[in-house]
Amino acid sequence: MSPFSDRLASQIRQKKTPVLVGLDPRWAQIPERLKQNKSETNLQDVAEVYETFCKGIVDVVSPLVPAVKPQAAFFEQYGPQGMQCLANVIQYASSKGLLVILDGKRNDIGTTASAYANGLIGPSGTSPWGADALTVSPYLGDDSLIPFVDVANNRGGGLFILVKTSNKGGTQFQDLVIDGKPLYRHVGDYVSQLAAESVEKTNIQCGYGNIGAVVGATWPSQLSELREANPNVWFLVPGYGSQGGGAKDVAGAFDQNGLGAIINNSRGIIFAHRSDAYKEKFGEAKWEKAVEAATRDMIEALAAETTVGNL
Repeated sequence: MSPFSDRLASQIRQKKTPVLVGLDPRWAQIPERLKQNKSETNLQDVAEVYETFCKGIVDVVSPLVPAVKPQAAFFEQYGPQGMQCLANVIQYASSKGLLVILDGKRNDIGTTASAYANGLIGPSGTSPWGADALTVSPYLGDDSLIPFVDVANNRGGGLFILVKTSNKGGTQFQDLVIDGKPLYRHVGDYVSQLAAESVEKTNIQCGYGNIGAVVGATWPSQLSELREANPNVWFLVPGYGSQGGGAKDVAGAFDQNGLGAIINNSRGIIFAHRSDAYKEKFGEAKWEKAVEAATRDMIEALAAETTVGNL
């Protein structure tokens, strides 16, 4: 299996966009026709609806974007049925040629970290869950990250470490100044080190390491600052769309060739049929068309406002 970083770069170049579609199903916002004769209090019903909905999204976006990002929590809250649904969605997305980044934000130490990594990281056939990459938290330090890093590098997988998150509360700890610079810069420097080591260990050709950083679109100046300081690190950028980030806000995430970042949009795409921009034209009856329109509009906006147009 080729390194995750090279596979991601290849997919972005092939699709000519870095759009990442987040799969965050919410019962109340799913089109009513998918919920007919189903009950939110029945775990199996919810799992079946979520699977149908997410597979429908995958069918629409797989020709357009390089990757999807299932948020594990929206599936885990429905117990074993929800977890089986998540597994089915990951497998289906992979079968459609999409890279799958599982948003689980896991972290622990020692054998527990290794267990998480062994179960969750690695494309189909190399791990039980079959996710190409995983999000993790760095709070417990390097001995909590290395087990994930090793599994990712050994299996052709990837890792995205929380560095500067999109939520306002993230500043409480991430912006604390330590030894002359904010904590997020210290974490970013460590991620950059891990990324550089992965380039050498796995013979990556694109220049970016398998170990990336989560950096929010809601902090444009810090996004540009971190790109300059960490030129070999992929950025997973949340906060586009419903959280207020736009194409101009994420421009600093990319290199001159349009590589270096994947920009996540969850609610703005998967529930586009409910937004003012699309509900009158499409509505629930044509929710898939709304998903497609929102995806294409985001692709066009990034190409027009950033160096993504150079892909």
